[in-house]
Amino acid sequence: MASSASTARPSRDSSGLRARLTIPVLAYGGILMAVMQTVVVPLLPDLPRLTGASASAVSWMVTASLLSGAVLTPVLGRAGDMYGKRRVLLLSLALMTAGSVVCALTADIALLITARALQGAAVSVVPLSISILRDELLPERRNGAVALMSSTVGIGAALGLPAAALIIQYADWHVMFWVTAALGASGVALIRWAVPESPVRESGRFDVTGALGLAAGLVCLLLAVSQGGTWGWGSAPIVGLFTGAVLVLAVWWRHQLHADRPLVDLRLVSRPRVGLSHVAALLTGFAFYANTLVTAQLVQAPEAVGYGLGLSIVQTGLVLLPSGVVMLLLSPVSARISAARGPRITLALGAAVIALGYGVRIADSRSLVMIMAGATVVSIGTTLAYSALPALILRAVPATQTASANGVNVLMRTVGQAVSSAAVAAVLVHHTSLVGGLPLPTLHGYLVAFAVAAGIALVAGAVALLIPGDAASEGEPVSEAGRESEPTRTKGVRSVTEGTAMEEA
Repeated sequence: MASSASTARPSRDSSGLRARLTIPVLAYGGILMAVMQTVVVPLLPDLPRLTGASASAVSWMVTASLLSGAVLTPVLGRAGDMYGKRRVLLLSLALMTAGSVVCALTADIALLITARALQGAAVSVVPLSISILRDELLPERRNGAVALMSSTVGIGAALGLPAAALIIQYADWHVMFWVTAALGASGVALIRWAVPESPVRESGRFDVTGALGLAAGLVCLLLAVSQGGTWGWGSAPIVGLFTGAVLVLAVWWRHQLHADRPLVDLRLVSRPRVGLSHVAALLTGFAFYANTLVTAQLVQAPEAVGYGLGLSIVQTGLVLLPSGVVMLLLSPVSARISAARGPRITLALGAAVIALGYGVRIADSRSLVMIMAGATVVSIGTTLAYSALPALILRAVPATQTASANGVNVLMRTVGQAVSSAAVAAVLVHHTSLVGGLPLPTLHGYLVAFAVAAGIALVAGAVALLIPGDAASEGEPVSEAGRESEPTRTKGVRSVTEGTAMEEA
């Protein structure tokens, strides 16, 4: 399938202020995205009272951003490859900022849910930013920058929870959304100033039919996964949603195979180097997300259950904060491991460390010190794994498809997190006991959840080792049917040369 890139252009002086700030500014955008996902969590228990809505309606504040993020990430990634990554990145952050403004101005639950759906567009910030880094950086700087960009997911989540809890505790809840709106606006301004538009584009017409089909299929799938525990896994709505997802995605798959410019290049995805990376992303997303879910619930459990610490939401955020700091500090280390051993080894090592962290949690989940230690070890493994996944994708796909391919990879992580949430909820519901007349999860239920996550992490590590090794030098992806070199770069001039597209096997 042919692809095209735009004409060459001079690179900015790498010693200039804007060039030096490109990486920090993009990382700031990634942190904002993660903060946006977590800031609403401390507010959920009080939203029914504040909005006059039911608890089930309020839960859509989380579900709406999950669904829109999953749908928009591959769509906006493809749009970035075709129309400009910086342009679409600005659109994503602008939608997030607009959603914050709407939330800050209303207490109507319908408008709040709509605004949260707008904010879900920010999930595409990370894959778009990673693609910009590939286009703009020399290979020797790229690994570290990509690792930092990947770690922003954990950093933002660790910062967002305690910060939001503090704001909600000492100010009106709308203030939290005004703060995120201001942060989002600053992110848009900084990206406009410091981040250049990549000239690497793919020509052709955007696959609107493919985008609509993928959206419909994902909404059915993720809605069924996220609401199955509430509506009943055997209920007619859930069965209907799963059936609809299978049918719609089957038709969508056939359309993608025959489209001239598909939204997702399935022939590329079918190659082990890319397809196994996506499978590993799904499994890693599952394993990582269980840590955050279970830790937050466990430390907030009342002391009457025998294992709970009875911590407030602010204290819970502080417990998770070291995990975010570790992800920031270790991102350069993960980049060096990938440079020395290859990203698939880094991914396998990260998965093993995640499993080790859950082993610590199984050994002792009563002591606060051990809980924090186990959660931090899981975060160390997540840093290694999440930094390796985009590096694997960058080595395996042509430059004109990096945003869409990374978008699909992030989508797989999102699906893994959604499945993890449902699985953890099912395990904890199955292992409950009455405390003060209320059904609460038992410690055994938490340990089972840790064991499941550890097992999934080990499977992810095994999948990583099955990914074909890459003998190519960094920056020169090798397909199974031929080699496609990245745009050539010199110290003073960055040129983009259009070569022959990847030949289909």
